[in-house]
Amino acid sequence: MVIPLIDLKAQYQTIKTEIDRAIQGIIDNTSFIGGQPLADFEAAFAAYCGARHCVGAASGTAALHLGLCAADIQPGDEVLTVSYTFIATAEVAKLCGATVRFVEIDPVTYCMDPAALEAAIGPRTRVVIPVHLYGHPAPMDEILRIAAARGLAVIEDAAQSHGARCRGRRVGGIAPIATFSFYPGKNLGAYGDAGALTLADAATAQRIASLGNHGRSLHYKYEMEGFNYRLDTLQAAILQVKLRHLDAWNERRRQIAARYDELLREVDEIVIPRTAPGYEHVYHLYVIQTPDRDGVVQYLRDHGVMAQLHYPIPLHLQPAYAYMGLRPGAFPVTEALAERCVSLPIYPEMTLEQVGYVAETVKGALVKA
Repeated sequence: MVIPLIDLKAQYQTIKTEIDRAIQGIIDNTSFIGGQPLADFEAAFAAYCGARHCVGAASGTAALHLGLCAADIQPGDEVLTVSYTFIATAEVAKLCGATVRFVEIDPVTYCMDPAALEAAIGPRTRVVIPVHLYGHPAPMDEILRIAAARGLAVIEDAAQSHGARCRGRRVGGIAPIATFSFYPGKNLGAYGDAGALTLADAATAQRIASLGNHGRSLHYKYEMEGFNYRLDTLQAAILQVKLRHLDAWNERRRQIAARYDELLREVDEIVIPRTAPGYEHVYHLYVIQTPDRDGVVQYLRDHGVMAQLHYPIPLHLQPAYAYMGLRPGAFPVTEALAERCVSLPIYPEMTLEQVGYVAETVKGALVKA
């Protein structure tokens, strides 16, 4: 049995008729840039997240960059985020002439630790970017309270948590600005690079939409210099189809995660994912902790289970951030998780038989170790 980390072919087969019709409609109308399909998706996704506005973007990275522009970040300002994330969360600060500093994470949720955030805020801090990691929301109430007290902007990085809830509110509709990636493997994934921002303020949304389209207000009138960060209309049409299925897919992910929990809960050598009270996980990834990370991954792959490592080297120890002078031990929780975490296959089309095989193979890996 060979089990991929995700199976996009299986997903396509379940919605093939809808997807093919949407793609053909764009081709028939030759509406490849902008137009009604893009506006329809932006409106639908804003409503889904409980946000007032949505602006499509070319990728999650483009959305993050535009998010910092929406927060009016300036050269010399400081952005606080976590080290246990994809590099895009941090690298966009440099595009605005700002600097990035890292904050420790919580050992249960793997998201930003509010106490560490409060301690890290300095005189140049202007923006906080909490990451809703692996499908579990960050503690937004606490983060927003701290930020409000210090006059800081907050941008949700919701690239991995489409549909997740934090105390009843969906991510993307909590902070005034949120960013999403629709990379193909996400819970809501396009068929190429794509992203979006959700925003609370109409004027900000209009400015960001213009900025992402070369600074245009009219076809040949430019209010500012901007970027080519437009969301491709073909991707918007695909996402519109898939959005209708997202809640069902997320529920199936929770069912698969619950079955993994049942099968792995009593295994002493691993730690299974946990969900904090009041939060709704959407399991973009099902991540276990094990002392023999590399050995377990190799054993699983040798037996057909395509497990992966996500963020095995945290950002503060990456060569790109060597200039910070941070050494091992700077963020002990982050480093311990990076050394122990293994992502197991999870996708809505996965069968319980496949889940059982993965779990038994994990146990086999630990016996071998």
